[in-house]
Amino acid sequence: MFQGASSISLDAKGRMVIPSRHRDALSLQCEGRITLTRHPHGCLLFFPRPVWETHREKIASWPMSARAWQRIFLGSASDVEMDSAGRILIPPELRKAAELSRDVMLLGMGSHFEIWDAAKLAENEAQAIASGMPEALQDFSF
Repeated sequence: MFQGASSISLDAKGRMVIPSRHRDALSLQCEGRITLTRHPHGCLLFFPRPVWETHREKIASWPMSARAWQRIFLGSASDVEMDSAGRILIPPELRKAAELSRDVMLLGMGSHFEIWDAAKLAENEAQAIASGMPEALQDFSF
């Protein structure tokens, strides 16, 4: 299970260093083979390849009425490899789609990660807090 937030700087080529706390798990789980794709909320989804393959099969079986969503998820998917320095290259098309600048946040979301432009994530979180707790979570407590 991946969790936590990591502040990361993309290099000039669009490469991102995977934090060491996740690197070993990704090496074991998927031998550094990763799939990136778009998310409609404006971030990128980052999946260990075996996890993505399960999602890919489900998405591919969606009915024709969901073709536009298949294009978003499958049409934007890009397979990447973690290099020996623990970096992945985020393709230019995906960097542009998620409006990634130099400063990004990697969020562990259980079985996968989200990659956000740092400023966009801060804005998104501020809006969520201002909107209040969704009804589905009204009974949630620690």
